[in-house]
Formats: sequence, C-alpha cells, structure tokens
Amino acid sequence: MITYIQSLIKSEYYLQIIYIFFFICSFGFSILINGLFLKFAKTLGIHNNEDRVIRWASQTKPALGGITFYIIFLLSIISYSFIFEKSQFFLNSQFLGILLSSTLGFLMGLFDDAYNTKPFLKFFTQLTCGFILIFTGTSIHFFNNFYLDYILTLLWVVGIMNSINMLDNMDAISTSVSASIIICMLVNIFIQNDFQNPHILIFIGLLAALIGFLRFNWHPSKMFMGDTGSQFLGGFLAATGIIYFWNINYTNEIHFFSKQIISVLLIFSIPIIDTTTVFIKRLSKKTSPFVGGKDHTTHHLSYLGMNDRQVAIIIIGISIVSIILNVVVLRFINEWSLMYFAIFGIYFLILFLVLFIIAIKSKNKQCV
Repeated sequence: MITYIQSLIKSEYYLQIIYIFFFICSFGFSILINGLFLKFAKTLGIHNNEDRVIRWASQTKPALGGITFYIIFLLSIISYSFIFEKSQFFLNSQFLGILLSSTLGFLMGLFDDAYNTKPFLKFFTQLTCGFILIFTGTSIHFFNNFYLDYILTLLWVVGIMNSINMLDNMDAISTSVSASIIICMLVNIFIQNDFQNPHILIFIGLLAALIGFLRFNWHPSKMFMGDTGSQFLGGFLAATGIIYFWNINYTNEIHFFSKQIISVLLIFSIPIIDTTTVFIKRLSKKTSPFVGGKDHTTHHLSYLGMNDRQVAIIIIGISIVSIILNVVVLRFINEWSLMYFAIFGIYFLILFLVLFIIAIKSKNKQCV
C-alpha cells in the first residue's frame, strides 16, 4: 500500500490530492482533540488571582490549544515518512535543529502554563532555541560577518518567540497571524513549483490545526493557545522564517539585502509592530516590557470602540494584504531595485505609524 502511494505522488495531481486530504484530516483532528481537551482538561493555564499575568479576557479559560499544535506537528512528520520515499530528509541536522528548538519552546510553554515561570527562565530558553538553530545550520545570512549574523539570528528567534506570545492577548489574534505567516510560506513554495518540499506537509498540518483551533479561539473564545502554543509557534515560525524569508534565494548582491528586509517586514508586520510599540511605550514609562498588559496595539483598537471580532477582522485584513504583497514581491518583480524597497518600505512605515499613533493617542485603560 505504501509503495502504491509513493508511486502516485510522482504525479503532481495526486500529490495535491494527498495534501488536500491531509489538510482535511488534520483540521478534523484539531476540532476533535480541542473539543476533548475542553471537556476533560479545564485547568491548564488558569493561574491564581495573585499571579501577575494580566489577560484581556475577564473570564478564566484553559490554555490548551498549543498541545494540539504540537501533536499535529509530530503527526505531520510521521506522515511524511510514510508517504515520501526520501524521508531521510528529516535526519539532517537542520531539520533536527528545528525539531529540537520547537520542542524546547513547547516544553517551556507547557511548564509556564502550568507553573507561571519567571521571565528570565523564558528568555534563557528562547536564547537556547536560537543557539540550537545556529549550531544545526539555520542562521540568517545578512552581514558579511558570520558573528553578526549569529547575533541577528539570536535577536530574531528571541524576538519572534516573544512577539507571538505577546500577540496572544485577544481572541484569535495570535492564531490568525500565525496562520497567515504559514500561508505565506506555502505560497513561496508553490510559486517555485516545489510541490515535493518536505516542509509542505508540516505547514499544511499546522495551518489546519490553527484553523480548527479558531473554532474555539474566535470571540467569544472557549480556550487560549497559551504559552504552550505561542512559544512553540514562535520558535517554529522564527526558524522557518529564516529559511523562507531571510535566506530565500540568498545572494551577495547589495539589492538583495533590501529585499530580505522588505520580505520579513511584510510577513511579520503585525508581530514586529506590536512588540516594538509595546516596548517603546513601556520603557518610556519605566515598566517591564516582559510582563503581560492591556496596552497592545490590538487593545488600543478596542479602546477606539471596536469589539473583539472587529479587531480580529482588521488584523486578518492586514495579514491578507501582506500575503498579496509578498506574492507581488516574489512573483511579479523579476529585477529588484531600491525603488521597490522604498515603495514597500513606505507601506510598512505607514502601517507602523498608524498603529503606533493609535496606541499613543487612544485611551489606555491599563498598562503595566
């Protein structure tokens, strides 16, 4: 049976059918597992009132979504080894590094949801994830000095893991942003007609897991993804973001560096803008940027009078625009120039200024 399936995937048509079938199965599995978790496990991620964790939701809810993400992540890897002949891909050091760093992020998030760990421990674990990626061959190629590249890689991994975590501050925000980033990665792969890319099955599985989770995370939500989900997703997206955005078609041409920057800014616009805005505001008020609060860009959109669903729709809309612009950059601009860098850079700058000004001017009900 396995040999028959492997013979079918040599046809691109049947390969697409397999991907669609796997998406449907992963989506159904996500609905099923999250439903069971919600029914039988209701305490993970619910902290005592004296804890310093500040959530937007007025009701306490279990943080279980991340467990489903990780289970489907592992099932995707196992499924690939059964479907594709060249399953030895997963034995190379780069993939093992991604697997190990993502798993470490998952375990740290799981521990944090259960015991509410100290910020320093989370930072140390995130830093360790970055070092694992570097030692296993996943690092950003931007400078001519590899030490500077390593430092940038560490900043990137720690930054994205914190950004995805901080975005999990309102219903559906972190889920939809993570899904949009994965969609962009899939689009990049499909544009290059690389339909046998080993990462496709993992991306499809995680995308299905996130969409299935939205059934429980859409406002009014029944559960959060928690640090278990946000730290796992942050580590995984940071690693694959290096491969598919930072280092895609890497060359030493000076214009390419500007294309790297634009590609990253477009796809990770919401995490970058939100984290930067929160850091600036909190540091200006001499408060810790590492403790949860109700001063994120999404919160300030709500302070303008929007409800949680409207805020989520706005964030999804921005993400869709980012996907479209990413396709334009990769598919329709054959000769990159600094003019394109300026055009797309202005778009990001306008988006940043609009959200930043809203965060500064709107009524801030609570900030820590």
